[in-house]
Amino acid sequence: MNFYIVIPAHNEEAYIKQTLESLVTQTLLPKQLVVVNDHSTDKTQQIVERFVSKYNWISLVNTTSSDEHLPGSKIIHAFYKGFEKLDDSYDVICKFDADLIFPKNYLEQLAFHFKTNEKLGMVSGFCYVEKNNQWVLENLTRKDHVRGALKAYRKACFEQIGKLKPSMGWDTVDELLAKYYGWEMLTDNSLHVKHLKPTGKNYNKASKHMQGEAMYKMRYGFWITLISALKLAYKKRSFKLFKDYMAGFFKAKNEKLPFLVSEEQGQFIRKLRWKGMIRK
Repeated sequence: MNFYIVIPAHNEEAYIKQTLESLVTQTLLPKQLVVVNDHSTDKTQQIVERFVSKYNWISLVNTTSSDEHLPGSKIIHAFYKGFEKLDDSYDVICKFDADLIFPKNYLEQLAFHFKTNEKLGMVSGFCYVEKNNQWVLENLTRKDHVRGALKAYRKACFEQIGKLKPSMGWDTVDELLAKYYGWEMLTDNSLHVKHLKPTGKNYNKASKHMQGEAMYKMRYGFWITLISALKLAYKKRSFKLFKDYMAGFFKAKNEKLPFLVSEEQGQFIRKLRWKGMIRK
């Protein structure tokens, strides 16, 4: 299978060398890999250029954007800068973060899963973070969710969901829309991916408000948002986060921000969310 990979990177000099080294040593190599250097002020560009000079299937795109940390919109806009440079000959498109170390058989195992199940739309491994000199499962990892840090999409699924939404919550709405169209998800717990910079480390207050905004834009409604915000805040051990999430939801509602999904898709999403909550 032809794997194309896009890696948005902003000031990742401490990590990106390890990420690229883990990808150039895969048992199944990607056909194309694009790193988008998004307004970095460190040595990210120079590190990537060394790989570009050595591997003809790796390329670099330099772009400028805001220095503000805006989860969702910033990273997806950067993704599209790289995606625009690719041709249409991919079977699987991957959006990977620049702070991951993949096991050598990662892409080969993804290909196996995609070939085995034609209805499989997305697949990934599990993220592990270093804690007390040991690699432990990152607390945001769930077996029913393909993490935004390491998304791999079958081409037909990627196109049917309308590709990626430049908004906070993009890595949830993509799965919800995939399920709406009948695609399946898979996380392979045998694929341990080292996540060098834990998710949320650099989130600011505006970013946390955006989480609540995303819940509104996905048409969750008040009660599902309330329960989801409580759960996320509990995982992060912060009641302040809960207040930020809910503030973002009500702000978006008052401003009547545009939704990411149609009303019909919203009904499907709410039904799916309630079903999952009741089951748990």
